[in-house]
This record gives sequence, structure tokens and C-alpha cells, in this order.
Amino acid sequence: MNVHVPTRRGLLATAAGFGLSLQVVAVPAMAADPDLARRKVIVVICRGGMDGLAVAPPIGDPDYRALRGILALNDAALPLDATFGLHPSLAATHALAKAGEARIAPAIATPDRARSHFEAQDVLETGAGGVYGATSGWLNRAVDALSAHRKVEALSVGATAPLILRGKAQAASWSPGRAVDAQARLPGLLQDLYRNDPLLGPALARGLATETLAQSAMAAMGPEAPNMTAAPPQPGATPQARQQQGREAARELGRTLAGFMREPAGPQVAALSLDSFDTHANQGAAQGQLAVRLSYLDGVLDGIHTGLGPEWKNTVVLVATEFGRTARVNGTGGTDHGTASTALLLGGALKPGGIIGDWPGLKAQALFEGRDVAPTLDMRGLFKGVLADHMGLDRTVLETVVFPGSAAARPVAALV
Repeated sequence: MNVHVPTRRGLLATAAGFGLSLQVVAVPAMAADPDLARRKVIVVICRGGMDGLAVAPPIGDPDYRALRGILALNDAALPLDATFGLHPSLAATHALAKAGEARIAPAIATPDRARSHFEAQDVLETGAGGVYGATSGWLNRAVDALSAHRKVEALSVGATAPLILRGKAQAASWSPGRAVDAQARLPGLLQDLYRNDPLLGPALARGLATETLAQSAMAAMGPEAPNMTAAPPQPGATPQARQQQGREAARELGRTLAGFMREPAGPQVAALSLDSFDTHANQGAAQGQLAVRLSYLDGVLDGIHTGLGPEWKNTVVLVATEFGRTARVNGTGGTDHGTASTALLLGGALKPGGIIGDWPGLKAQALFEGRDVAPTLDMRGLFKGVLADHMGLDRTVLETVVFPGSAAARPVAALV
């Protein structure tokens, strides 16, 4: 009889197949204000360059309809005020906005102006003043700074940890998929193998704890627990079917993330990424490929809101993208890489208010380089405002550690 002796590398590969994360959450710190300890921040990155003029169409701007042409939403938009509305796919977000729990920043951008996905995403996630200006993510540095005063745990959702959460403060990771059977032989083998390993031993323990937390979160939902094998919408289906499939899968994802964060020992900080916002062709107005993606985003946000329950009042959700799109439609019914976009800010901890930042308008002379929405707000100012007012980070720390050299990007005040 041949006996297979598992190797260290082989067990690591098998563990990865079972969804085990070998990452550790931030270290415990000193006792702190219990009110601050309950506060939560979730960052959602919409990759590909989300079209801000579709997310929050300025239907009251006199130049909007002529400039957007076939992409103009007009009466289909969900009204926010005399100037702005929301895309009809963002119905749950609109309901939160009408309740004073969601706001828009309609002309926001990172310091990057290159219109390159790779460079713009690097600047968005590192929080640096220019491309490749840092090797760690600003949210990771924020967790590390917060951990000097209280225990702060962080979680990335997805197959790989985004750059925004990479760095000195390690974060747990979780990806939807097959759950780990706590009674299975594999976890025991791994624990025996790494029992005396000073790095991988604690890491494996945290990975198993993360899976246990996932099971606890879904068990708390009872018969309504989501099927986490659900996937985002696939090409080939009708737009209506894709949109419905996407919304259902997204709501499940949001509720499961909320289940993690609702747990007493759950994370206070989380980050997840959504893809496919690069709409160069056939973007569509009220219907089309962007409507499908925005419906998925809305489902995630709706799932987070409903899944958090009473903890929603302690939460702020930031939705950002690396850059916006051109103000005018291109020859293939889409939009090309632009500059300013729209960020969303949601949460029960949010103060009601109007738009965040200034609106530059859409007149030809107001467009950035004659083609894009002109940025009036530095993205770092929005992030800093949330971290200062909601999470209690000192402005000096924000300007020297979390966002080095960012003194000119003043924190947006009175958000929470």
C-alpha cells in the first residue's frame, strides 16, 4: 500500500482550495473609547473607471442633455435635488439618500491625471500623491495607526487582497466559495504541521477563525442564509436576466460581509472590489451593460445595509473608482477614460446633507481638457474626513502616515 505523506507546500495548496486564509488580523492594542470601537468603515472599489455622470446624472444642469446625447437619463433618473439624480439601477441607494443616509461627491478625483487604469488604481489605493508613491495601501496604514490605540481588525473580500489593504497591518481575507468543515481532517493536519511555526501557526489559527466566523455569520441569518456559490452576472444572458441575477448575488455578498462585521469579534474595517466598469462601447443609459453593473453595486450596498441591522448606525461605506469617463459619448455608444467621477458615501452614521464638494458644471469651458468633468475635490480629502470624524484619527497622522504629503487635501468636515 502506498502512503502519501503531505508536504508543507501541498498542504498550503490544499488549504487554499478550501478557502483558508493564512493572514492575520491587526494586533491588539490599548483599551479605547467603546463608542469608537463600535464604528465601522467599508470601502468598495469600482474598478474600470465608473461613469460618474451616469451614477449621479446632473439632470438640472442646462448643458447635460445635449452633452450626453444617447446616454442622457433625463426623466429616468431618480431625483435627489434640483440638479442631481441617481441612475435608476441604484434604487436602494436612492432610498437611503432620501432617508439622509447616502450622499454623492459628483466631481471627485485622485491626484492622478494619466487616465491609465494601472496608474490610477495605484494612486487610489495607496493614497499617494502620484503613481507608485507608496507600496502599501492607505486603508492598511489607517488600520495600523488605529491599532496603536485600540484593537482594530480588518477584512478583505475577494480572491486576492486589494492593494488598499496590503501593508504592515495584516488583514484577514475571505472569498465566497466552499465552506471549511471544522471536523475535517485537513485543518487538524495543518494545525499539527504548523504548531511550532512562529509565523504560520498563528496565521493558520486566524484563517480557521475567519472561516468559523463566516459560518457563524451565515448561521445567524437562519434559513435566509445566502448561497455563496452565487456568481456575478455572466455575458450572454438578456440584460434583464443579467441584472436580476447580479442583484441577487450582490445582495447575498453584501449580507454575508455584514454578517462578519456584526459579530462581536468581527472586523471594523473591510474592503472589496467590483469589476467591469470600463464601458468603452454599448454603455447604455437606463438599460445596458452599465445598468447591470450599477444594479450589482446597488445590491451589494443594499445587502450591507439590511445585513448590518442595528450596526448600520455605526457604519460608513465609501464607494470610489479610479477615474470617471468622458462627458461625451464616443462613436461606439460608450465613453472613454476621463477624470473626475462620482463617489458615494453611505451609512447610518452619516450626517444628512447635500452634495460633497462643488459642482463645476458642464459648459465647454468648464470641462477638464475640453472632455471630462473637472475635479473639484481631492479623493484623499473625502477619505480623510471619514477617518478623522468617524474613526477618530488625528489630522497630523492622516497627513504624515496615512496620506503622506497630503496637507493640501483638507479633510471634508462634518460628514458624520
